[in-house]
Amino acid sequence: MTTAFMFPGQGSQAVGMGKSLAEAFGPARAVFEEVDAALGQKLSGLMWDGPDAELTLTENAQPALMAVSMAVIRVLEAEHGITVANTASFVAGHSLGEYSALAAAGTFSLGDAARLLKIRGRAMQSATPVGTGAMAALLGLDFATAAAAAAEAAQGDVCQAANDNSDGQVVVSGSKAAVERCAEIAKARGAKRAVMLPVSAPFHCALMQPAADAMAEALATVKMTAPVVPVVANVGAAPLSEPAAIRQSLVAQVTGTVRWRECVAFMVAHGVTRFVEIGAGKVLTGLSKKNASEATAFAVGAAEDIAAAAAQIRG
Repeated sequence: MTTAFMFPGQGSQAVGMGKSLAEAFGPARAVFEEVDAALGQKLSGLMWDGPDAELTLTENAQPALMAVSMAVIRVLEAEHGITVANTASFVAGHSLGEYSALAAAGTFSLGDAARLLKIRGRAMQSATPVGTGAMAALLGLDFATAAAAAAEAAQGDVCQAANDNSDGQVVVSGSKAAVERCAEIAKARGAKRAVMLPVSAPFHCALMQPAADAMAEALATVKMTAPVVPVVANVGAAPLSEPAAIRQSLVAQVTGTVRWRECVAFMVAHGVTRFVEIGAGKVLTGLSKKNASEATAFAVGAAEDIAAAAAQIRG
């Protein structure tokens, strides 16, 4: 089977994530210690003991999710000889997960990935005043219809498709009033439901331009090397291997649409038959079953998952 490794985005965090890995495996402990040192923050303690409200803060959730993904990667390598280079044809990550994918593929050092995500989280949180933006999931509409509903709802405000997760699951983002208008327009156009999301900022829309500027500045000074396998980038839904192009794509990603459905379709079209979600939660595994029903998909995120996942990957 041809394998792709995928890395989860924000929303997959939960208090306790990564703890079993740290207790069972030295390489996982080393990842969490390195991230704590890079940030000058006991992030691992927050991940394992909470409080949940603090872990959910964007500036904490983003590096924390990357740390769990990297802990899984290091354990698979140390315990079973499974690496990105010898196992995966592609890597891809949902929003912040793209940084996890790039760290796993060697583009960023672990410490740099943690610092970049701390900057990204803070910049995204502070890009708009609290309460002025919103996001909504439109269920039961295809992407073109959802994007048209967003355009109609804008009326001089910002409202755009933020995440194309799967057929029938598109997230819109923008000014609060415009997103609320979009929810009503979407229902009129046939959406089964329009659900306002409990987010702290309107991610992946033009309101995030200050955060995109901050990431352009941060990425300009970070050492980047070519990934050991191509990363299928969110904004282009196509593989990238050149650091300059990856840098440009990561900046564009802050305000652009996460084209996840198309990313998966690209990988399937190029022979991927198995998707392995690396890190916390199983969101992308569920989306893979919608986007690539013929492919195998499973998640590995805790100590008890490691041996079974390694056996499946080898198989």
